[in-house]
Amino acid sequence: MFQGTHTALITPFRNGEVDTAAFKKLIDRQVEGGVEGIVPCGTTGESPTLGRKEHMRVIELAVEYAAGRIKVIAGTGANATAEAIQLTTEAAQIGVDGTLQVCPYYNKPSQEGLYQHYKAIAAATDLPIMLYSIPGRSVIEIAVDTIARLAADCPTIIANKEAGGDPERVSQIKAALPADFQILSGDDPLTIEFMKRGAVGLVSVASNIIPDVMSNLVRAMSEGRVADADAIQAKYEPLLNTLMSLDTNPVPIKSAVALQGHCSNEIRLPLVNLSPENEAVLSQTLTDFNLL
Repeated sequence: MFQGTHTALITPFRNGEVDTAAFKKLIDRQVEGGVEGIVPCGTTGESPTLGRKEHMRVIELAVEYAAGRIKVIAGTGANATAEAIQLTTEAAQIGVDGTLQVCPYYNKPSQEGLYQHYKAIAAATDLPIMLYSIPGRSVIEIAVDTIARLAADCPTIIANKEAGGDPERVSQIKAALPADFQILSGDDPLTIEFMKRGAVGLVSVASNIIPDVMSNLVRAMSEGRVADADAIQAKYEPLLNTLMSLDTNPVPIKSAVALQGHCSNEIRLPLVNLSPENEAVLSQTLTDFNLL
């Protein structure tokens, strides 16, 4: 279901509103770049700053513009279980292919609380569910034992986006979960290391601007062409690291898309645009890779 490359889409804005024309063109570029799917309304899509109606409208547009050409995995997680259920059931009615469920943030539930949270969501929808463990933003991670409980008790929980920066976690999950449970990298620079340990794909930030590159890297690893993947990684590692280090995601990637002329660099508070110094670094990096 979730194998391959899935782009964590930015949400382009213009004058405070979703820029639908830019969004459509972004999705068309993902299709042309060979990705298997898109993930609207995730971290990269600035989901915390989207109003509820706006959130659902972005998902609706993603389904409309993808038009069955690639999968749409909607970001419908929340730190309130009832809200996550409501967003998810509405996304299912829109026609998405699956859902990404971020680990609840700020309220810091116990592992039992996480289990009950995800179990309740799974009971409310037939959509395939990808868990999303990102302790850097949620403070807590979804423990391996909790993932194993959920996979055993909830047939639709079939994958985990692992964004904790630790390849060893992939090995631990592989050892504890059934062979068909899917793990996806949530960190572009770590994709090869994750896939060497059993991950089957990537939810990518960088593919907003280089979908062909990231899909080729993942495809090479899936086909056992490790040397080819290593060559791609070595060439693009400076770009991947720059996108993740200049500022909080999605500030650098949205700035990169804007520098390419595909959308405005409008971003919502409390995030702010890159400093002039960092934008100059990003611009030079994009130039070095012939992306401007």
